[in-house]
Amino acid sequence: MARTSLTEPPKIHRIPQPKFIDAIRWLPSPSPFRKSFITSLFDSDFHTPSLEIHSLDPSKTLSTPLLSWTPPSRISSLKSTPSLFAASTFLGSLHIFKTPEELSVLGNDMSGLGSETSVMEPVVSVVGREFHVGSIGGVDLMEGGSECVSVGEDGRVNLVVEKGGFRRVFDGNGLVSYSAVKWASPSEFVTGGCGFGLQWWDLRQPGAAVAQFKGSWDHGTTSGIIHSIDIHPSRKHTCLAGGSSGTVFAWDLRRQQEPIILSSIGSSNTMTHPLSESEVWEVQYDYYTKSLNSNISSSRILPAMICSEDGILAVIEQGEEPTELLAEPCAINSFDIDRQNPSDVICSLEWESIVILSRP
Repeated sequence: MARTSLTEPPKIHRIPQPKFIDAIRWLPSPSPFRKSFITSLFDSDFHTPSLEIHSLDPSKTLSTPLLSWTPPSRISSLKSTPSLFAASTFLGSLHIFKTPEELSVLGNDMSGLGSETSVMEPVVSVVGREFHVGSIGGVDLMEGGSECVSVGEDGRVNLVVEKGGFRRVFDGNGLVSYSAVKWASPSEFVTGGCGFGLQWWDLRQPGAAVAQFKGSWDHGTTSGIIHSIDIHPSRKHTCLAGGSSGTVFAWDLRRQQEPIILSSIGSSNTMTHPLSESEVWEVQYDYYTKSLNSNISSSRILPAMICSEDGILAVIEQGEEPTELLAEPCAINSFDIDRQNPSDVICSLEWESIVILSRP
């Protein structure tokens, strides 16, 4: 049973939106009173996708669109770093933008934005069947760099460089499918896909993954899919993954075929009650909870936050009952923890609403 009571409950702010929200990410801000975020939207009435940057009112109850862009199709994945953000589409294209903070550093005047929405343009766009055929399942930007890795349902793994060129890292020729990816270092990244499988790639050893984790451990549910991956910069040997059937687990490269299961319907030796029984759409290490438990052993998995199709936002800690932060009547399909202030979490709800949690 998940814990629902905290020492002091978080403050919850709700911002209704007129469109379906596919994904959401915080953007870097010069002040805690001038927050902004990027969100991918879809207008179901007109079948129109959009990508928008919003400024957030200090009260966290109102957002104002500042910049927008119309992608060629609905957004399939959205990732950001302090200087860039990347959006992929269901048609197989990838688009990279500079953040407003980076644009102001480069001398563009952002002070006049706000009275009406301005149009933004990508600095890099990669399109065409040579790149991906069909939907891109996941993208990730390298911290402190410009390289972006993309994976698709077509089994392709591509590396995009700053000027818009790309090189093929791997082509599964449709025999495999990838749905998530995460950088581990400037030369290594992890991919995930069907069967709860994970693959560790090293660009210094091209041709194939250097290590693989096969999901045969999850008796009877190996047809599940990995939706999200995270890697903590202080523990690059451990990969956190979330996917189908409420499954959240960690893969330690030092014990490659012994997953550490944090939540799973099929698990009989870990949690008696799984946190969720539906798709876990996103997992992220929770820097805020880690800071409250600074004595966490190096042998334990660091605290993680998850969101799910059945409306759960919660923090999972190894060996502890999960802490439930939200229980919504609809799916929570995306969330992001503010890097500058990890107590703030922004979520996108299926029922056209943004929720912001401010933890004490």
